[in-house]
Amino acid sequence: MFKWKRKNSSKKQEKPEKRIKDILEEAKASADFQSFSLLEKGQVTVSCYMTLIDEKLLRRLVLKSIQEGSAELSDISELKNIVPVEGIKITDDAMEAEKKLNAGHAIVQLGKGNKCALVNIAGPLKGIRQNNKTDNEFSVIGPKIGFIENIDTNLHLLRKQLVTSDLIFEEFEVGSVSKTRVVIAYLKGVTNPEFVQTARQRIKNVDFEVIHDNTIVEQLIADHSSTPFPLFLSTERLDKAAHSLLLGQIAILSDGSCYALTGPVSILDFFNSPEDYYASWIQGSFFRLIRFFGVSFSIFATPLYVAVLTYHYEIIPDDLIGPIIFSRANVPFPPFLEVLFLEITIELLREAGARLPSKIGQTLGIVGGIVIGQATVEAALTSNILLIIVALSALSSFTTPIYKMSNTVRILRFPFILLAAIWGGYGLVIGIVLLFGHLFRLKSLGSPYMVPLFPFRTKGIGDSYIRYPYSKMNKRPGYLRTLTRKRYSPSENNDAKKDLNTE
Repeated sequence: MFKWKRKNSSKKQEKPEKRIKDILEEAKASADFQSFSLLEKGQVTVSCYMTLIDEKLLRRLVLKSIQEGSAELSDISELKNIVPVEGIKITDDAMEAEKKLNAGHAIVQLGKGNKCALVNIAGPLKGIRQNNKTDNEFSVIGPKIGFIENIDTNLHLLRKQLVTSDLIFEEFEVGSVSKTRVVIAYLKGVTNPEFVQTARQRIKNVDFEVIHDNTIVEQLIADHSSTPFPLFLSTERLDKAAHSLLLGQIAILSDGSCYALTGPVSILDFFNSPEDYYASWIQGSFFRLIRFFGVSFSIFATPLYVAVLTYHYEIIPDDLIGPIIFSRANVPFPPFLEVLFLEITIELLREAGARLPSKIGQTLGIVGGIVIGQATVEAALTSNILLIIVALSALSSFTTPIYKMSNTVRILRFPFILLAAIWGGYGLVIGIVLLFGHLFRLKSLGSPYMVPLFPFRTKGIGDSYIRYPYSKMNKRPGYLRTLTRKRYSPSENNDAKKDLNTE
């Protein structure tokens, strides 16, 4: 019998080994990478990431020492006798040079040789305040490091979190008066270049005077301006911004702002909390479903109350109709005005509590809610049942991890209340159709806002409603159209791990 030998056509071609020159050439794509050429007795080049090193050490100990001792520098190994920095290492290993470059070392080259010197001049965080915790996006489990108003510090934090040369920073100057530094961050080889080009072009076309905060950039480059929905996800958490970059999204940071914008985003991204990934996948999935339920309840609870008590008494159970009639027996207003009065009262308490100092605001919210609620019931301006519904509805709106989406939920409630007062249940159906029609039209950096629901993407449903275990999250979302889909290789024996046999 003859055995046919198949040619291994799927055999991967070995990639050519990188040289130090290639690594430095690739690093030039990032705005925070700089090379200094010193032309004295041969060309000496010093290369480093400015966001990772101490500039004083670079200028005083490295650049100045090389300029003064250039006469003695005939070989790269003699750099140890010239630069007063401990631990200088001479190497021709490109992988080691790349690793040290991403750790805050400077690469010093003499001429065009492949050998280089690795000089450790890594610096501490610059301009960081003592308390940079994520107060507005607090989580019980997980890191609490957040961005601050200094963009150099924020870029340093990202470099420390994502230790790779594929992390690219592109810097722009925005604002005709403020000249604010705006940076686009993305992972080369992962992020779709179309998203980067779209963000780059929109930022270049911005014509504005002063950029006070990143939220102004968000409004100027958003796909749609006439929508209450946020089209970029703003976060002050370092881990959340890093996670978005790893998925294939871009991050936009500006000087003077402690928030990073990530996009393109889906509406489902606004219901994901970093805490979901620090707890077990069962707990994370449960909390995520609670958020979806809370938002739905917050939007539709009071409109349903108005619709049922105005037009649809027949659907009220017999055991419940008695307490409702008793609670509304002395209320002189129709359900629409009753609901509107309480909703506006809750919004006034929210705004007053947010504008006052924290301790006074908390006291006002608690005392004001109790006093006003009890007084309105005793004065027969509203019913006990409605007071409970409105309180639960207000509480449910805070379940969203992103503050801007919480504001959107607060706004959406009022149009639905009006439609329910006019047409009852039919008005609610009309409102839902109009809402989804509006959402289907929205885009974020050119990507559909409702994806993976519309257009429907089966592979993108994972890690949306349910937080998948890490063994199932090894691929990036398909709707982001990333250049590299695979993130990591999960363990095959992830469910049942056995102890090593030490016998």
